Amino acid sequence: MDNNNKDFYLKKVDQRGKISVWLVDGKKIRDNLDEEFTNFGQHFCFSYIPENEFWLDNEASPNEQAFFIDHLLVEKKLMESGISRMEAIDKANKKEAFERAKAGDLMTVKKNDGNLDMNKIHKQFLGKTNEKISIWLVDARLVRSTFDPNFTEGGHDLVYNYVPPKEVWIDDDIFPEERLFVLLHELFERELMKKGEKYQDAHKKASQLEWATRHNQQKLIEELKKLGWTKILYENK
Repeated sequence: MDNNNKDFYLKKVDQRGKISVWLVDGKKIRDNLDEEFTNFGQHFCFSYIPENEFWLDNEASPNEQAFFIDHLLVEKKLMESGISRMEAIDKANKKEAFERAKAGDLMTVKKNDGNLDMNKIHKQFLGKTNEKISIWLVDARLVRSTFDPNFTEGGHDLVYNYVPPKEVWIDDDIFPEERLFVLLHELFERELMKKGEKYQDAHKKASQLEWATRHNQQKLIEELKKLGWTKILYENK
């Protein structure tokens, strides 16, 4: 445990050889240290994580920890050996996808005719913006198992081709008190991309805005209103 970041730790959940696996308060990390921390991490991707630790976010639906640990074991080993971050993540994603396939998640989403049942992905309709953008809480485990292991926190149709047109998806692993920050990020990023900005530039600006609003509730509400959203999500648990 890193005493400098001791407030982030919740409990130790596993030990893999010399690696301690910790459940951490992801919201506190995103509020105070790094808004880019998502489901999990290890030292070679997040330097503030001690070298012999894996951090798993405390999630509303904590049913993917085994997949995340499998991913991290591959990712860390490869990056330690000098493999680039992107190549290591790609290989770790393949390992994670293999384990997800063994778990049978994809069969949960398939209809009898072999097509995907989006009703299994869509978990709760949260409303529409003034621009008729539909906001959905989704079963993120099924999204990661069916479409993309890199889906985290949220996403929209201009980034992910599996998201239907004019939809924003919110990860159901995110606790209700963080959903507005994620929604703001996705709506702002989408608006910039709709105007022609590239994803990387739009994402950076959305992350900066998200960080600012995590420390200013009034600004959060004002920025959401500019994007056509006035509903409070805390009620949607």
